[in-house]
Amino acid sequence: MSVRSLLLLLFFFFFVSRGLSQQRLSSSSELLALYRLRGSLGLRSRDWPRKSDPCSAWRGVTCLGGRVVSLDLSRLRRTRLGKLDPRFAVDGLVNLTRLSSFVSSGFPLPGPVPPSLGPALPALSRLVLNGSFVSGSLPPSLAAAANLTVINLSRNSLTGSLPPPLGRLAALSVLDVSSNSLSGPVPAAVAGLGGLTVLNLSLNVLSGALPEDLGRSADLTIIDLANNSFSGVLPSRVWSLPSLRVLNVSFNNLTGNLSSLVSNSAANVSSKDAVLNVAYNQFYGPVTASGLGTVFARFGSVDLSGNYFEGDAPIAANVSIGGNCFRNASNQRSFQDCSTFYASKGLKFDGVLPPNATNPSNSGGGHHRRRLAFILGGTISGLMFILVVALILAFLLRRRGTSGGGQRDVGGSTAPSGSGPPPPNSVVVNLSLVGEAFKIEQLLRATEEFSESNLIKHGHSGDLFRGVLEGGAVVVIKRIDLSVVSKKDGYLAELELYGKASHARLAPFLGHCLDAENEKFLVYKYMPNGDLSNALFRKTSEEDEGLQSLDWITRLKIATGAAEALCYLHHECNPPLVHRDIQASSILLDDKFEVRLGSLSEACAQEGENHSNVITRFLRLSQTAEPSISGASTTSCAYDVYCLGKVLLELVTGKLGISASNDTSTNEWLDQVLSCINIYDKDLVTKILDPSLIVDEDLLEEVWAMAIVAKSCLNPRQAKRPLMRHILKALENPLKVVREENSGSARLRTTSSRGSWNAALFGSWRHSSSDIVSVYAHPREGSSLKQSGTAGSQGSGQGADVSSNSHKRPSKEVFPEPSLVSRDVEE
Repeated sequence: MSVRSLLLLLFFFFFVSRGLSQQRLSSSSELLALYRLRGSLGLRSRDWPRKSDPCSAWRGVTCLGGRVVSLDLSRLRRTRLGKLDPRFAVDGLVNLTRLSSFVSSGFPLPGPVPPSLGPALPALSRLVLNGSFVSGSLPPSLAAAANLTVINLSRNSLTGSLPPPLGRLAALSVLDVSSNSLSGPVPAAVAGLGGLTVLNLSLNVLSGALPEDLGRSADLTIIDLANNSFSGVLPSRVWSLPSLRVLNVSFNNLTGNLSSLVSNSAANVSSKDAVLNVAYNQFYGPVTASGLGTVFARFGSVDLSGNYFEGDAPIAANVSIGGNCFRNASNQRSFQDCSTFYASKGLKFDGVLPPNATNPSNSGGGHHRRRLAFILGGTISGLMFILVVALILAFLLRRRGTSGGGQRDVGGSTAPSGSGPPPPNSVVVNLSLVGEAFKIEQLLRATEEFSESNLIKHGHSGDLFRGVLEGGAVVVIKRIDLSVVSKKDGYLAELELYGKASHARLAPFLGHCLDAENEKFLVYKYMPNGDLSNALFRKTSEEDEGLQSLDWITRLKIATGAAEALCYLHHECNPPLVHRDIQASSILLDDKFEVRLGSLSEACAQEGENHSNVITRFLRLSQTAEPSISGASTTSCAYDVYCLGKVLLELVTGKLGISASNDTSTNEWLDQVLSCINIYDKDLVTKILDPSLIVDEDLLEEVWAMAIVAKSCLNPRQAKRPLMRHILKALENPLKVVREENSGSARLRTTSSRGSWNAALFGSWRHSSSDIVSVYAHPREGSSLKQSGTAGSQGSGQGADVSSNSHKRPSKEVFPEPSLVSRDVEE
């Protein structure tokens, strides 16, 4: 056959297949079914126009051979009338007998999955209803759709258990029911499905032992069982999986040692993108001695945190080991905690006392007590002397001004002749690690010489301009005039942070231009949706009348993303970093409304957590304790928690500007709003709910939960505010915040991660009346030299008496952060 004939044949098949896919709908029953769906779902005429053929003109409808084979509602919107009563009303689907794909990602379908869905759609292969507000239990009849290959029901409000009949779906490749409220054990038939490639059951309340059949499918690439209540051991079959790239069983109650990894791990599992996360369980035993270190080397990321592993700690950059029983490693459990755990297993803890621990066997005797008293007395006297010297030096440096002590050494640059060495608190930044070095000419061309038309806004740390680089990349350029900005070295702090910290939730940093003496430039990736302050209400198109507000799913997504970013700064950076400028304008949003945290020029290490010497620490305090642009002066992670609470209230109420203000009117507004947030009365929150939000009963529970989280963040006592990791857990599990706390069988377990974050969150609600009175009597939290909110002292509220709850609380139970001006240091 000639090339010409072959090309003609290919064109023939192309046009025939295109004609089959675009021909008019030939089934009158399916046409009637689609119009029935159009009415029951309340879809707009611009998406599904009348008197137009659905196969060619209706958005999200795909036909083949004149029959409907796919429906995608994910980009559709309801009419205003349809938004008033959204329901899972899809009875029309039963007549679409050739439908193979039904997708509604993000499209609200509140209500249970219809039991008739599976039997009525024998050809259905893809069921994707993630983030669609589906509630109720999964119908066992769903297994009647025997051709299902993908089931994605994540981020809904499903309850009940996983139906065992789902184990009959032999063709099922993807099962994702994460972020729901499913409970009970995992059926063995479901765990042992032979064709699974992705199994995601995370963020539920599933319990019991993991079935031995888990991992029966050799094609499994992702197993995510995190944030449940699974117990028992990890099935040994899992490490014989040749294609496994993600195993996440964190935040469960699993136990046992992981020695089976050595013998059962597949040789070809090695990948820099592979993830192993067994954090916050009760795994134990040695790691390096058992040969597990060689297994961990095959993964790009390994998290062993929060277990009871012992022996020598693995030394690898890709392994997190905090909160274990390792020898000669920092941030480990106490000797008593480790010994008690191993004794409960009938094992001997083969560990050693940390250098700063007290050996119980040597604690008696007057000689030792007197010796200890002398040591403590000498230590305290020495520290007092250092403190006095530090304060004197700080005073002298302040009087000298910034001419001699404010210079900073930036990545290999040399100080001017005769200026001497940099001061002890200087920041050395390796510029090769923080993006590209741009020339000023490049930035001038990109911004049309920083024309007013490209000005985005005037920021407190510099002016932001939109620019287009020569390659077409759209960027944001911060222009910093050192003669104008209040914090001269803010850009250095930001460069230092980007040089040491890296996370997907931080604003993408591209480079810098530091050539000019009085002007510095920082370059970032452009965020299409701007920041939260201008995206909460926006005009989506010229056709829309007025402003369109963000839907609740997006608001919750933004809240969770912001908490994730702060969780990284507070709990994964060492020392912990405090953002100090959390407000709506610092929460940047990309094209998918994913959070990228910006405004990092105010960030600094939490006081009391840095590893510098005592004198440097107090010298640094005089600089970092200056008032933040967003309110009170503090370098405590608890301050970020407080500010995030105000952002959460903005998302709930739609009231803009609250997170950026701390004036009297804002405080009065907070007082009124917080009085409408009660853990025992969901309906109260409707008084403060953003009127532009349309929410059903389940969504209202999520709004209520976020309001409760916000109120916990706004606790007047820093030590009573929840940790950021607990806030993140609560926002990832909003329904559990309200349902578990109000259920008679709620378990606030002290041994599980779920108990810790839940107890921490609700601990701030359990003040006695004397606590509230003492807060009013002492409105200030202390001077700047008495920071109470270190990473280890942001109290979780554990141990609070549950019976002390009161249905009526003072309206000022939580009020704005008291102003902490460092007057004692300055004077």
